[in-house]
Amino acid sequence: MSYRRLATATVLSAVLFSPTPASAAEQVGQAVHIKTEVTGQTGPLTVNAAVHRDERIRTSKSGLGQFLFRDGTKLAVGWGSSVVIDKYIFDDSQSVKKLSIRAAKGTFRWISGSSKSSAYQILTPAGTIGVRGTAFDFYVGPDGTTAVVMLNGAAQFCGPGGCRQLTRRCDCVVATPNGNMTDVAPVNQGVLRRLGTPRALPFLSGSQSLSGMMGGGCGLMAALQRPDNLQRQAPAVSPPQPKPEKPHKPDKPDKPDKPDKPDRPHKPDKPDRPHKPDKQHDHDRPHKSHDHHRGDHDRDRDEGDHHHGKDRDRDRGERNHHR
Repeated sequence: MSYRRLATATVLSAVLFSPTPASAAEQVGQAVHIKTEVTGQTGPLTVNAAVHRDERIRTSKSGLGQFLFRDGTKLAVGWGSSVVIDKYIFDDSQSVKKLSIRAAKGTFRWISGSSKSSAYQILTPAGTIGVRGTAFDFYVGPDGTTAVVMLNGAAQFCGPGGCRQLTRRCDCVVATPNGNMTDVAPVNQGVLRRLGTPRALPFLSGSQSLSGMMGGGCGLMAALQRPDNLQRQAPAVSPPQPKPEKPHKPDKPDKPDKPDKPDRPHKPDKPDRPHKPDKQHDHDRPHKSHDHHRGDHDRDRDEGDHHHGKDRDRDRGERNHHR
């Protein structure tokens, strides 16, 4: 065997049987911030360490890694996460023709670089995030349940249950691998209850701080209920919030009593009117017609006496004549 053939065989054997694939040697970016434990294909990663195509990045339960790709794209990998740089096709114009990552579990923040929006794609167990030149957070649970929260720009999430468009800041959608998908609505603590952990979106709740990237927002608070309490709750939409009690209005001061009106002067009693005699009743009055009849009766009696007198005188004369 000639020297040239021997050298060629040696190089070919190194390529074929090397423990690290040749494709992993293609550097696609570097680590810019590392907290606690973050590991790559060959071991723990440090600041400025290179990351390569097809490399799997893992973080510990308290780990945090921030990475910058060659076209300016930024990726933050929060605690308990696992992600693979799936495809990375770079051209000579400081942009990529294709950049896709596969998020197996954990929490992430994505900020697009200078490449066309159509070049970016993020794969999750519940569906695919189509990037539209934007920034967003997303979470992948142990069972594959995925939540996406819009921060800037627009994005599209498509899964077995259809597609959802996120166009406003703090828009959120939650989907499961079997096709269940919520409507787009503003993110709130109910989303964390649905996901079963307050650690699901740490960059928004403030549980983890990022370096050189936009911070929290969308009204999520870091002080939440304990995880075991969250797991006992039914994964449902957030319950209606009680209405705030109206502030107690101070009692109005009592109005001062009005002074009593002075008594009016007493008017003297009017003198009694003279008593009018009672009118005579008809039966008390002398009956004129009765008096009239009585006069007639007296007149008849007088006339009778007069006639009787004449008769007596005539009888007396006749007796004297017979004598």
